[in-house]
Amino acid sequence: MSANTTQPDKSKPDQAQVIKVFVSLEHPCGYYPDRDAQNLVLDPIAEGQKEIYDSAIARGFRRGGGHIYRPHCAKCNACVASRISVKHFQPNRSQRRCLAANADLSVTRRPAAFSAEYFDLYQRYLAARHIDGGMDDPDVGDFSRFLFSSWSQTEFIEFRADGHLLCVAVTDITRSGLSAVYCFFDPAQAARSLGTFAILSQIELARAAGFDAVYLGFWIDGHEKMHYKSKFRGLEILRRGEWCARPQ
Repeated sequence: MSANTTQPDKSKPDQAQVIKVFVSLEHPCGYYPDRDAQNLVLDPIAEGQKEIYDSAIARGFRRGGGHIYRPHCAKCNACVASRISVKHFQPNRSQRRCLAANADLSVTRRPAAFSAEYFDLYQRYLAARHIDGGMDDPDVGDFSRFLFSSWSQTEFIEFRADGHLLCVAVTDITRSGLSAVYCFFDPAQAARSLGTFAILSQIELARAAGFDAVYLGFWIDGHEKMHYKSKFRGLEILRRGEWCARPQ
């Protein structure tokens, strides 16, 4: 990685230190096989990572393991930070059906941690959804390094039917709102649309806690893997430093 340095904006009380910004080496893009990708990564050993993250997520950054990053590709700007405005969200007909279909599930919030039960579900999900994608044979260390860190305020939201774990939504609690970091579920339960149900549940948790937004990471206009995000009313994208409604 190469490093740049960003100076704090003194008009913003949540920035109180100089933070190094690293530029990653190019690597294959996970969305377009003919493109390379790069990221900006905030200094992972800077003091106060939680406070840095609280500020950075509203500026288009995201957490992956213990790193705070955002895309910074030389020849492409397709990835755009996205979030759902809790105030402006209303479920559509399909989402209402999803809520009804999963009304039998219990929803429980737990501190992020490793367990054999979680890991078994995680392995089954990746084996079904990421065949030969480099993630389909994780070990215990991969699970923890990817999903949470020592400094992040992360919860695992469990969804169970009759005590059986069907889905886990990995969720960060930040000052700006909830961040939907990752979701893994029983591939045999695909008919339940558990990924959608997890986001709907996170929206309601954010509403109950008084948060304004649920951050969904990055959105790519027209990409099939990102189309599900477009279905949520109130989707906002970050353009030129400002959050605005996604153009219809």
